[in-house]
Amino acid sequence: MLDILTDIKKGKGKTGDVDLLLELAEGVKDGSLCGLGQTSPNPVLTTIRFFKDEYDAHINERRCPALLCKELINYQIIPDKCEGCMLCLKSCPVGAISGIKKELHSIDKDKCIKCGTCIELCSGKYKAIEPVSKY
Repeated sequence: MLDILTDIKKGKGKTGDVDLLLELAEGVKDGSLCGLGQTSPNPVLTTIRFFKDEYDAHINERRCPALLCKELINYQIIPDKCEGCMLCLKSCPVGAISGIKKELHSIDKDKCIKCGTCIELCSGKYKAIEPVSKY
């Protein structure tokens, strides 16, 4: 189940994965002799029950509605909010942000490792960086 969930999170989910998760979870539940084993698949069953639309978005649209799965998001700079303060540029550990002082900056999506440092620094006054669905 973990491998299937990991693939879904990485945008590698396939049609039928949710049905397979349900089948595996029910099999674990029915085949376990102790209470711990019988309840171990409950988190998977509960998330499918209450967040099926998110599973579908991850599998069918290759996007993360919660904007939490690194493989399925990009970071972008909002042009009308960027003041060119250089905080994000100076703090990016991989040099994915470029720009000059008091001018609009940009993020190289191929270099960005989505560590979130830029968003943390820009979240106070400007809020000029946001995660967006990749696809």
